[in-house]
This record gives sequence, structure tokens and C-alpha cells, in this order.
Amino acid sequence: MIEPRRIAFRRIAEAAVQRADAIVPRWLPDGKREGTEWVALNPTRGDSRKGSFKVNLKSGKWSDFATGDRGGDLISLAAYIYRLDQGEAAKRIADMLGIDAYE
Repeated sequence: MIEPRRIAFRRIAEAAVQRADAIVPRWLPDGKREGTEWVALNPTRGDSRKGSFKVNLKSGKWSDFATGDRGGDLISLAAYIYRLDQGEAAKRIADMLGIDAYE
């Protein structure tokens, strides 16, 4: 029996955070950089004021302080924004970055 290929989540997340300055503004174009954070409206809800939804461009950690939604990397951010499962988000990011999604 052939083993299913494992998605290289850690490698993809590390590659994505290295390009966070380009990726995050593409995903959240209404935002702005404030120090090491990208501050934007949350595109998944009727957000009317910037400030509660932030992405750390150095670590990839993100949070919506109004709802409590949060994640530890840009894979989880993509999954959240685009309503994907973690595996599909990782594969799409790997494809966008031109890297192999699998270990």
C-alpha cells in the first residue's frame, strides 16, 4: 500500500512568513503596515474599523481581537480568510510560492 504524501506544513509556513510583506497585503489589500503588523478590516465579517484585525509580519501570527479568532501562521490565516481547510490552504500557498507542498 502506498503511504499518502504528507503536507510540509512547517516548511510552507516558514517560506510564507519570509514573504509576508508581499503576501499579507495581497490578501488584505485594505490594510496598512504599523510597525511589524498589518492592520486591516476582517474580510470574513462586517468589520467597519481597522484595528481589531492584525497580522504580525515577522511571525505570521494573527488575531481578530473583536471575535477572538486567531492563528499561529499564514497557513491558518489563509484557511480563515478563504474558508479552506488547513491542508488546502497549505497547498495553495506552496503553489503560490512555487515550492513543493509535500515532505
